[in-house]
Formats: sequence, C-alpha cells, structure tokens
Amino acid sequence: MRSLLYLLLLLPLSSIGQYKITGRVLNAVDNKPIDKASVLLNNTTIGTASIANGGFSLVNVKGGKYEIVISAVGYEAYMGNVFIDGADIDLKDIKLISKSIVLNEVNVRPDAEWFAKFDAFKREFIGSSKLASKCKILNPEILDLEYSDNKLVLKASTDDFLIIENEQLGYRIKYLLKEFVRDNRNRMLFYAGSTLFQEMKGTASQKKKWRKNRLKVYEGSQVHFLRSAIGNRLADEHFEVLRLVRDTTKGKGIFNRVQYLVKQPLAVTDYIKHTDQRTLFALQFKDCLYVMYKRRRNSEENKWAMNLKEAPKHEASIIDIREEYAVFDLNGVITDPHSVINEGTWATQRIAELLPVNYEPPIDD
Repeated sequence: MRSLLYLLLLLPLSSIGQYKITGRVLNAVDNKPIDKASVLLNNTTIGTASIANGGFSLVNVKGGKYEIVISAVGYEAYMGNVFIDGADIDLKDIKLISKSIVLNEVNVRPDAEWFAKFDAFKREFIGSSKLASKCKILNPEILDLEYSDNKLVLKASTDDFLIIENEQLGYRIKYLLKEFVRDNRNRMLFYAGSTLFQEMKGTASQKKKWRKNRLKVYEGSQVHFLRSAIGNRLADEHFEVLRLVRDTTKGKGIFNRVQYLVKQPLAVTDYIKHTDQRTLFALQFKDCLYVMYKRRRNSEENKWAMNLKEAPKHEASIIDIREEYAVFDLNGVITDPHSVINEGTWATQRIAELLPVNYEPPIDD
C-alpha cells in the first residue's frame, strides 16, 4: 500500500459530513425479522433497536472505520466492520444464528488465588488513577482468568459483556473482552474487545461534573492529538512533536538504550500521510514521535519511566510505530492497536480514561 500514500492535504474536519447506517436483522433459520435487537457501533454511544420488520437506522455517524455489534436474546452476537467514506451505507440483511444453551460450570466460591488474579487484572485493565478508584466491575464472575507462574503472564477473556460503571465520567460500559495479556517479564500489556457506552442518569450537578471530567480526560489524549493533527490545529491545541532517535544497536533494556531528542519541532506532514481513502490517514515515521501537551507539566513518574535526559518539562507521550505505517480514522482512533506502542502518559491510561470515539468536547467549555 506504500504507493497509495501521499502528503496530507490539511482540511477542516467540518468539511466531512455525517452519515447513516441502515439494515435489517433476521433469523438465519427462517428469515423472519427480529424485533428489538440491539444495534450499536463499538466504542461509541451510537445505538438503536430494530423495529417489528427487523429494520434499524444509525444516524449522525462520522466517516471512518467502525465495528457494528448486533445482539438479541437467544442469538449469537454479530460483529462486523463498517467503513464509511462519503456516503450512507445499507447493510441489507444481517442474519443472527440461534444460540445453543450450554450450562457452564460455575465456581460459586472463588478462592484466594482467583481474587489475587482479579486484583491484578483490575489494576491493569481499569487502571490505578483517581478515576479508576471510582470504577466498578459489576459482574467480575464472568471473567476467565489464567496466570502462568513460569512465564509471568496473566491472561483474561469473557464470553459475555463485562458491566463497568465509571462514576467519574458518567458512563455505563459494556465490554466484551476478546483478549487481555499482561506479560510482566517483557513489560508488555495488551487488551482488545468490543465496547458499548451508555450515558448514566444523573442530576444537573452530576452531569456538569461529568462534562468537566470528560474534557479533562480528552485534552492531551492520543485521540485529541490525532484529530488536531489532521485538522491542522496542533499549535492551537497546545501540541508539539519532536523526533526521538533510538540506537537499537547499543544497550539493552529501557534503562540502557541510547536515545536522544532532536529539538527542532516536526511539521505534521513529516509523519502523517493521507491514504487512498479520504477518511483514513497513516502515521509513518522512521524514528519515534515525542508528543508534548504543553498545557500540563510532565510528572516525575513519567520522566522516570521514559528515562530521557534533558527532556522538556511538558507532559509527554511517545509513539513507536511498529509497522510500516499505522492507520487511523477521522475519529482519531488507530484501527490496528498492534501497529503502535505508546509510552509515557498515554501508556498509563486505561478503561477509566476511555471515552467513546464519537465524543466531542463541549463548545461552551
């Protein structure tokens, strides 16, 4: 796909419209419509239910790549990718398969070892920030947890949605955990799944607090950075990007590697390219990107973790592009999480700091 990449033409995001996704939900056996099936876009607040004839319509969807999730009582959930690029989409008929009833063995008395694994999982999955301390997993019993003493690896997954309440952001999150791996030996964490957001009900004062907390989480985030970059607003949004050079031939481990910053700021066209699809963009750079958010100072913990001498005082994150390039969409979401490794501030953020991809900062704030 290298030949399809060319320099980004910077346009205001307002020039990109919003679109509609339609379709019908049917029983795969007899093709009868399924009423009241849940239809949602993964990691957003956009959702609806099918009507009597099985039809559904999702509106006000920005261009980009999404995962659509359709579920109904008694049926296997359907998950598929949807790419919107300048036009409404009709998915036609989506057929759900009846779910076989399987009685799984339930351990009604988890032992101390299970609780220890759950505490480790929750700390890495939800996080350890002030926001995380107010998050609750309402149904932890559905977690399948596995820990290898020999490899120092913790794995987790679920067959159903974890229900998480984030009291500080005002979201009730349904998270179908496909994969979670915490490798202590190699200092690696990865998790992926389907996420559905629902607004919590609250008083006027609670909603005001939620708006404030959401904005604080959004500001300086990777989504904020990528949206600002393709909108040509990096300076206006208080971002600056430097080149971070690492010599992988000298030293091993994060505290022995040779690395240094090139203090000349990069232009957005140095590391972001357009693709042949106008709502998809590519991060492409031979070295690492050192991204500063200049409205906040870097924490001492973050400085220590990055082990970078003479680093600027501003809050910082590092993007290490692991593939030839990393693709992201108009929402500022990287489509393949495996294509980059984040370090610094972004690496510490977990589910407690997760916002829907269709989140927009309030204009009056």
